[in-house]
Amino acid sequence: MTEAKSNRTIRRGRIFPEIQWTQEQQTQWKAERQAFRQRCQVIFDSVKPELMQTHYNWYIAVEPDSGEYFVAQDPQVASLQCREKHPGKIPHVFRINETGMCGTI
Repeated sequence: MTEAKSNRTIRRGRIFPEIQWTQEQQTQWKAERQAFRQRCQVIFDSVKPELMQTHYNWYIAVEPDSGEYFVAQDPQVASLQCREKHPGKIPHVFRINETGMCGTI
């Protein structure tokens, strides 16, 4: 008995086309992200001293519009807690240490 061979072709490459942004759009996006981070940084800086004593090297997800923050040992958990409470909002996640980041550059 013979098996039927399929004539299915394999797709190669990307499914979605790359986003083509102008230099102006890239600059605007970067400025918006920096402004968002600065709004979150203010909240993070206000709670950082007390959280460093109890939750050092944990993560904090900050939602700047409400001023709320969520603390967890895992960054995804902190972000998920924030997104459950504020659907449609994107939090900024910091690490609770001196720099607010992981590692060094």
